[in-house]
Amino acid sequence: MVYYDKAILGSAALFGMTHDLHLSVVNTTITPPTTDTSRLSWATSMFYFGMLAGLYPMTFALQRCNLGRILGGVVVVWATVCMLTAAVTTYHGLYVQRFFLGFVESIIPTGFMCIIAGYYTQEEQALRQSWWLSSTGLFTIVGGALNYGFAQITAGALKRWQYIYLLAGCLTLLFGLWCFVIPNSPASAWFLTPAERIVAVERLRKGQTGVRCQQIKPSQLKEAFLDSKVWLVFVLMASAYTVNGAVSGFGPLIVSTFGWSTLASILWQFPLGGISLITILLCGYLSSRIPNIRLILLVVHCLPVIAGCTMIWKAKWTFHAATPVAGYSIIGTFGAVVSQTIVVGMSNVAGATKKSAMAAAIFVAYCVGNIVGPQLIRSQEKVDHYPRLWTGLIIWCVSWPCQPATRERVCVSYANQDSYCITIAAAIALHIVLLGENKKRDGLVVNEEERDRLAFMDLTDKEVSNLHTSVKPD
Repeated sequence: MVYYDKAILGSAALFGMTHDLHLSVVNTTITPPTTDTSRLSWATSMFYFGMLAGLYPMTFALQRCNLGRILGGVVVVWATVCMLTAAVTTYHGLYVQRFFLGFVESIIPTGFMCIIAGYYTQEEQALRQSWWLSSTGLFTIVGGALNYGFAQITAGALKRWQYIYLLAGCLTLLFGLWCFVIPNSPASAWFLTPAERIVAVERLRKGQTGVRCQQIKPSQLKEAFLDSKVWLVFVLMASAYTVNGAVSGFGPLIVSTFGWSTLASILWQFPLGGISLITILLCGYLSSRIPNIRLILLVVHCLPVIAGCTMIWKAKWTFHAATPVAGYSIIGTFGAVVSQTIVVGMSNVAGATKKSAMAAAIFVAYCVGNIVGPQLIRSQEKVDHYPRLWTGLIIWCVSWPCQPATRERVCVSYANQDSYCITIAAAIALHIVLLGENKKRDGLVVNEEERDRLAFMDLTDKEVSNLHTSVKPD
């Protein structure tokens, strides 16, 4: 649901929202006329500005309050705000609605990352994190099917895009009611017997990542701020999620430029969602079975994204051209890149406050990427295949001299590739850091009794000298 209510903006734009809310402006003073969709770009980005604004208060509430109650209450409010989209009549109102939708929704990704980190061992987290992350691919398919159904509506008191948001809000409300029953930690899990709760807590002792603690510790915040792992994960997430910012808001619109109808453009979201779903689950499974493979998988799945961006940019956009659609589909592997980034980040820190700080860093990076992505799209550049977008997703740092006639298109294309080149470079740097930490710890004598005694004292990974990160040297 977190992904669906954002992604439907692209489909809603095809269903008349762009016209009804004046999200596009046609300039008829020049020949040929041009269309400016910057308002749609800002409507997409405004959601993530709201998320950034809600980060501190929502993270504070998540740390201090009962997990199920805070999640359930916030999700119910989120559902209400989502349904109110149908009442918006101007693009200014859409900006406000998107901001507050992002504000209340900001707690969800952080909350779920903390739930997985608090219930499962380091070895188990990769597969479990991939389960909920894979829903982005799943709901690209399910949401596309629902949107395709709404596209058949030809009569009624509401516009087609209004029905979509009402459905999304109702589904979110059901999800919110379920959130109320989420236990605060394994120690208070209502679905476990007292004996099973003890086992659930004790199985976390070896990893020494602890269980949920509602006290905020400034020392752990300071350590997180100074930890290179946190900053590298931030760079990974921000650069990797730039793709999503563009695809979630403009995906169907981009596909429609390949000569496909509104309905066909929605259906072409299925391959992208399917690839995202399969690669996320596959990476989660492989990470749980094969040691030291997470960052390798991350780098490998960056390559199809770079290839897909290049295919879209360089291919001829003839009527129903196959190459740009194929390129658009394979960029769905960015979901696996994101899932591995989250798993590596959350499984390599300890301490409740530091975990929350890592989750917050991932979340801020997620917002930054999603804010930047839509701003790379300029409808005026449609004839040149949106060069600013694809170059921005590949490499930000390439700026060598170009010929005047081709400078914008070539340099922009490489800028898109830069984003994922930065992702690869950050992944390599993070791998080196993790190996260095483990090499240092491998030289220490492990005191099993001391390790067990410290396991649930809410210490960070740096405070516990014999805590090993999940990427260990062979």
